[in-house]
Amino acid sequence: MKKLAVVTTHPIQYHVPWMIRLTERKIRIKVFYTWEQAGSGNVYDAGFGRNIQWDIPLLEGYEHEFVDNIARSPGVHHFRGIINPDLIERIESWAPDGLLVIGWNYHSHLRVMRHFHGKVPIYFRGDSVLLHERWVWRKLIRRLFLTWVYRHVDYALYVGSNNKSYYLRYGLSPQQLLFSPQAVDIERFQEPAVLYDQQARQQRDALKIPDGHLTVLYAGKLTKVKNPGFVLDLAEACEGLPISFIIVGDGMLKKKLQMRASGKANVHFMHFQNQRIMPAIYRVGDIFIMPSLKETWGMAINEAMASGKPVMASDKVGCATDLVLEDKTGIVFKVGDIEKCVQFLRKACADRKMVTEMGQNAATLIQFFSFSHIVDSLERVIEL
Repeated sequence: MKKLAVVTTHPIQYHVPWMIRLTERKIRIKVFYTWEQAGSGNVYDAGFGRNIQWDIPLLEGYEHEFVDNIARSPGVHHFRGIINPDLIERIESWAPDGLLVIGWNYHSHLRVMRHFHGKVPIYFRGDSVLLHERWVWRKLIRRLFLTWVYRHVDYALYVGSNNKSYYLRYGLSPQQLLFSPQAVDIERFQEPAVLYDQQARQQRDALKIPDGHLTVLYAGKLTKVKNPGFVLDLAEACEGLPISFIIVGDGMLKKKLQMRASGKANVHFMHFQNQRIMPAIYRVGDIFIMPSLKETWGMAINEAMASGKPVMASDKVGCATDLVLEDKTGIVFKVGDIEKCVQFLRKACADRKMVTEMGQNAATLIQFFSFSHIVDSLERVIEL
């Protein structure tokens, strides 16, 4: 049985399920968590502006350990937030046949890649894209540096089309790339559908959404880069239409958004909602919107589609190329393009059957972005 060491910062709800599935195959894995301070599961999230503790188990069903992190300012917000003097020794003592590193942009992760390169195969997983590069001189410096970084990688697991283009730009060959999609626990968002629909109706009633209103849902951090203010722009542009807008989440912009929305009957707010209730929350909306100014992927779109909802995504959302098929599973709009969004919502108000069909298409497409596909890709690359 081959042994795979996985280096990542902390337990994440989008990773743990495929790690558990991997242990059920003929591969023994051990996860080395490098942000020891996250071991309690209660972590301050600057985006949400509050402590977050996920309400689904993240430390069961697979082998793992937390490695001491001695960073002065520990966390995932900067390169020197992850410093683990014993990490290499811990990995070597376990004697893996391969090493999967999730994210290079931390001191210890890059150090591990450099140390083990040429000793065991290095597999890499990340979700970076080229969508957000601007300045020419920065592009040049970045290209030189990242080309050097990825020389320490034997195979990269790309999560989507934009991520694949990124790896090709920075020196990896097509033969070094395997598709390993960004995924969510699709089954958890789909069933039990009857219960989720009932909970969603209760939420709509609590918010006093008028009967017959089309609902547009935003769920995420209320920060500048997520661009939640666009939802209010859209609400203002849609006044007079039978549409309600729901903003779910917390963050530094919340008070400002609430003040701006004061007196608007078509805008509703909800606090941060944890993972167990999210399948019902997505069903409160008829359509999900992600208007981000910058988004390497956009996992909430996976979740919304798994819940059977069409999506509206800005052209700066990394997953849009793969998941948002124009007028099939939703629409892609340029950042700030109110007109296209309003036209789409007018059409949706007039044709609810279209909305339902797009939601069904979304639920079908998202099946190809599953944990099983991640596990399959890892099995293939380990056998190369």
